[in-house]
Amino acid sequence: MHPMLNIAIRAARAAGDSIVREMDRTCDISVESKGKNDFVTEVDKNAEKIIIYTIKNAYPDHAFLAEETGQTGEGDFLWVIDPLDGTTNFLHSFPHFAVSIALQHKGVLDQAVIYDPLRQELFTASKGKGAHLNNRRIRVSDKKLLDGALLGTGFPYNDEIAVAHFIKSFKALFPEVAGIRRAGVASLDLAYVACGRLDGFWEFGLKPWDIAAGALIIQEAGGINVELTGEIDFMKTGNIISANPKMIKSMLKILR
Repeated sequence: MHPMLNIAIRAARAAGDSIVREMDRTCDISVESKGKNDFVTEVDKNAEKIIIYTIKNAYPDHAFLAEETGQTGEGDFLWVIDPLDGTTNFLHSFPHFAVSIALQHKGVLDQAVIYDPLRQELFTASKGKGAHLNNRRIRVSDKKLLDGALLGTGFPYNDEIAVAHFIKSFKALFPEVAGIRRAGVASLDLAYVACGRLDGFWEFGLKPWDIAAGALIIQEAGGINVELTGEIDFMKTGNIISANPKMIKSMLKILR
């Protein structure tokens, strides 16, 4: 295992343990609003501190882009962190959330970890080394057509224009597939595409920490990630469509 991936796993597990320990007291947790329907808790902040401390202890010169503290440091190595993806789920004791950590080297995704601490599921990838779930190799589904497919998505929640655009995409895709799931955790949705639980995923307006780890895991599992134009600048635009290459073509044909 790559040493940087090993450190990321250690950080994700430590953060996940800290989150789970707080589940029984969600009513007492301090909550702040960052915007409409966008919350941050002391649990998010503590998990982020744990992750950064763990990584910095091993790699003190690396830079960080984290959801709660923003970007700190400069250099070729940039850790992209979502300490608690699914804060709203967590606050409602809805048992679906994750820790997401990715490493970029000179702007290229290099290592990735998505950890579901409740199910004890650890999704990992190293560039060029494949993707794994709890050390078992995973692959995207081989479904080529939308007929019978199960897709994942996420609803925009603070931009009326984005909501209107999303509703159009949902209406277009819904009659063509077997089902669409919205679980509220983009990182896990992407991980589920990587292991074939979902045949594809699309969402608009995401942040780099929502996408980074899942995108690499999908790539290493044989899938691809594109923007609505078919280009690969999804990390900049925040608009992402993920699936195997054949399914991507089917999805793009409708979404465009």
